[in-house]
Amino acid sequence: MNSLLRLVNRIWGSSIGKKWIVAITGALLVFFLLAHMAGNLLIFQSSEAINEYAYFLHHMLHGWGIWISRIGLLTMFVLHIAATISLTLHNRQARGQQYAYETTVQASKSSRIMIWSGLTVIAFVFFHIFHFTVRLDPELAGMKEVVDGKERHDVHRMVITGFQKPAVVVFYLIGVTLLCSHLSHGIASIFQTIGIRSKGTRDPFKALGWAISIALWIGFLAVPLTSIFGIIETDEQGSAKSAALIEPVADESSI
Repeated sequence: MNSLLRLVNRIWGSSIGKKWIVAITGALLVFFLLAHMAGNLLIFQSSEAINEYAYFLHHMLHGWGIWISRIGLLTMFVLHIAATISLTLHNRQARGQQYAYETTVQASKSSRIMIWSGLTVIAFVFFHIFHFTVRLDPELAGMKEVVDGKERHDVHRMVITGFQKPAVVVFYLIGVTLLCSHLSHGIASIFQTIGIRSKGTRDPFKALGWAISIALWIGFLAVPLTSIFGIIETDEQGSAKSAALIEPVADESSI
């Protein structure tokens, strides 16, 4: 245990160690976002597809899977934020002493933009959690259905209904845009930190960062925009039938 604590302290006490923490957690969070987006896009396949997907997530490993995922995501998120803030503060203290070159000044400006966009993204993430995970809106929390004797949340109707408010859609538009702007710089930085970005690969990795960011931007905003403009709609007949079969039960929140 003492050896493990010394190793952790050594990694956290080193700027290189913190950069690796930012890079690794950032890469894992990008993979999560891609998977999360793919799951969200099931709403365009059918209500059955998205609802069955959500039911699977909450019952895999006898219900433990969702909590393991949440704890893992929270840990990565906290480490990513803490290490980024620590590095930013360190860079500000070092400026004017070690980093007098123009390239470093440019990197510092980029870091300042990244930290502020990152803090805004944190606010967006908390809103998203309260909106669709905790479901503070009782209307959304009460949307359930019964299929083959199994009770589950009607995620299809919940998501479309949740995006009927223009203010919510505008906030998602701003939040997702800032998130993807943050990723467009962050993804390229991951390759630099792990030492595989060179002068020759700088532009391809930068292009990859933008490609992933644009794909995420389109994928995440497709649902709220098509919902508010009525391109995808709820199955009111099926929803009413399901609601009549259900009594209030404990909430099963999604990621």
